[in-house]
Amino acid sequence: MDNIAVLIPCYNEAPSIRKVVEDFRKALPDAKIYVYDNNSTDGTDKIAREAGAIVRYEHRQGKGSVVRRMFQDIDARCCIMADGDDTYPAEDSREMAAMILDEGVDMVIGDRLSSTYFRENKRPFHNFGNSIVRTLINYIFRTDIQDIMTGYRAMSYRFVKSFPVVSQGFEIETEMSIHAVDKNMNIKNYVVNYRDRSKGSTSKLRTIPDGLKVIRTIFRLFSSYEPLRFFGLWAVILAVLSLAFFLPVLNDYMHTGLVARFPTLIVCGFVMLGAMNSLFAGLILQSIKHKERREFEFRLQEISRWESEQA
Repeated sequence: MDNIAVLIPCYNEAPSIRKVVEDFRKALPDAKIYVYDNNSTDGTDKIAREAGAIVRYEHRQGKGSVVRRMFQDIDARCCIMADGDDTYPAEDSREMAAMILDEGVDMVIGDRLSSTYFRENKRPFHNFGNSIVRTLINYIFRTDIQDIMTGYRAMSYRFVKSFPVVSQGFEIETEMSIHAVDKNMNIKNYVVNYRDRSKGSTSKLRTIPDGLKVIRTIFRLFSSYEPLRFFGLWAVILAVLSLAFFLPVLNDYMHTGLVARFPTLIVCGFVMLGAMNSLFAGLILQSIKHKERREFEFRLQEISRWESEQA
């Protein structure tokens, strides 16, 4: 098992990958540096290999697919994940790794948004999107993660081997953050300086399509990780709508003894049934979630035991 492994997912990062690899070799001379090439056509893999990285390949397109492959392949007490675009300072990785190895932290989040991100990033919609995602997740999941979508993270062996990768694209960072919060992992924010991409390097993030995927992922994970709150909210909305349309019908009946709007009454009944179904669905799924949480803790114990045996 490696002590520290640097994991760099790459897709067409030829202008910057050599500097990224060399910077991490200087910052963490004892670490193994892995570059996972995701169908690059500009010679990224060759440049990374010449710079001293161990190059591996993932042919299924998408950052989530690359992360899945990396997490399956690599056994290390501490994994540092960073993008290959040279937007993150490698020297911060020393302190981030120390928090994993010496303090028992499960995930250290390289927080760009509290430093230079909004000044350095030249794409205003990316700035707006990051702020929206951070606000949504911190509100829904009652946490205080300062940078949800950062690609710069240090992670423990326990987290890496217990994280089920589902997303295929850039929404993977959101999924990682929510999983860590839900499973009560020890999470720390670490402020890092962000610098915009170097000349010749282009972002692979598509602002609107990928942003919508991230929002959809948040609500998918909300229903999975907080089913009672999610379906309970729908139950309340449906119940309020049903009552809002039913009360005028009831008022007419109280004054005339007649029901003049039978279609409205019938629809109100079905909407209230929908509210009740939503509530009971949330209660059942919440019970299933608690059972799964207990099983996860047992799996985590097995992972920790295996790590201790390999140390």
